[in-house]
Amino acid sequence: MSPRTERRSGLMKWLCRFLKGPKPGEPSRRRPQVAAGEGEGALWHQRPARPKIDPPRNENEELVDRAIAEPLAEAVKPPREKTHRGEDSNDDEDLTRAVQDSLNMNPYTPYNPYPPSQAQPIGHRVCGGCKHEIGRGHYLSCMGIYWHPQCFRCRSCGHLIRETEFTLLGTDSYHKLCYKELHHPKCDVCLQFVRPRVLGKPERSALQTVINCIPTNGSGLIEYRAHPFWGQKYCPSHERDRTPRCCSCEKMEPRNTKYMSLGDGRGLCMECLGSAVMDTSECQPLYHSIRDYYEGMDMRLDQQIPVLLVERQALNEAMEGESKGPHHMPETRGLCLSEERTVSSILRRPRIGGNRLLGMRTRPQKLTRRCEVTAILVLYGLPRLLTGSILAHELMHGWLRLKGYRNLNAEVEEGICQVMSYLWLESEILPSSSRHAQPSSSSSSSSYPATSSEKGGISHTGKKLGEFFMHQIANDTSTAYGDGFRTAYAAVNKYGLRQTLSHIRLTGGFPV
Repeated sequence: MSPRTERRSGLMKWLCRFLKGPKPGEPSRRRPQVAAGEGEGALWHQRPARPKIDPPRNENEELVDRAIAEPLAEAVKPPREKTHRGEDSNDDEDLTRAVQDSLNMNPYTPYNPYPPSQAQPIGHRVCGGCKHEIGRGHYLSCMGIYWHPQCFRCRSCGHLIRETEFTLLGTDSYHKLCYKELHHPKCDVCLQFVRPRVLGKPERSALQTVINCIPTNGSGLIEYRAHPFWGQKYCPSHERDRTPRCCSCEKMEPRNTKYMSLGDGRGLCMECLGSAVMDTSECQPLYHSIRDYYEGMDMRLDQQIPVLLVERQALNEAMEGESKGPHHMPETRGLCLSEERTVSSILRRPRIGGNRLLGMRTRPQKLTRRCEVTAILVLYGLPRLLTGSILAHELMHGWLRLKGYRNLNAEVEEGICQVMSYLWLESEILPSSSRHAQPSSSSSSSSYPATSSEKGGISHTGKKLGEFFMHQIANDTSTAYGDGFRTAYAAVNKYGLRQTLSHIRLTGGFPV
């Protein structure tokens, strides 16, 4: 082989290796330009580099062009001119194949961290914060959700999330403390979760939080109580630490609120205080409206039964001397007297001074018996609807005694009285179109007096209180008041009030 041929063959082999690139397993001298992002499950993607202007051509590039051009020129010659090249033709063919392979190969393939099956085309990523398309540029991703870096903010406080741990609720992101503050149970009495206060920079660089957590039980779970109607959450310890309750709605007194003291051991929340009936004269219009309701049910009362508002002590004393019937424990709020006695009643409405009542005046009143019923006593200071439901209950006791219903057992008598209280509440808070069907078949609905709801005089708060009092009656757990009501209500629904009362007179029990 001539020296010229050897040099040509060596050059061809060098060009083949240069153009084909590194062999498999051989380390590459070029690195892909990739940067990892911050945060768990996040990736920062870099913009593609802009094309650079080609530098001036050097001698090696001219040599490569010349080596590529010569085989191409040989390819267009007639076959006779190519045969005399001999062993050099194999080198030319290798060089041509190397050039073609280099044209089809991209030695700078960018790094893709996702498998091809999971790769998402640019233009299909929508920011979970601003809801705009992300396009090219830096972004954050977590669990299939994407954000612009400046849009990755807490849904609650609005500050950027820079911590490595955060909480996702759907597409909304939260600081861990903010999420706990919003969604973990809070005691409505001691207010143990206090809103975090940010100190320093607005980017939430520092945080001071005061937290008194609801205690956990033996299993490490948060344990708390909740009122069955109002949903008020509170620590179990408040049932033992003498936290005051409203004597009307049963809500516990929050630490940042003071209930009105009625002076006899009872407290009243501000909502119930707004419609409270405070003295005997203020109760008279309500009493007469309930008598009209009875008359509309064809249950007229010919005798005038006195009604007095009294303090707790006076009611307890009268209850001790009364021999008839059971009393609703632990709190009796009304009584139908059938014996003569002297009772101290509320004469004048007291004034409100701070969270106490001032200037209350009482007057002793001697009750004489002119019929089977001496008087009806009701606790003062209760909301209008609760006072009315007590009056409707006690007036039914009076009606039964005046009409000759004798020796009824407690479940029958208290059950039918609770039904009358429930029906009166229903007539006050529900519109006539959705009200319980009139239980008396001998009366038309047009004969009923206008109720507070029909006059438009009941507020939203009053309506909720009325619904709570109905809930109390329907869910009472005592035998006489609870089971008696449910049995009586079922009978009235099935047979009507008049037929149920007739059956009670004849048999002493409810129809089945």
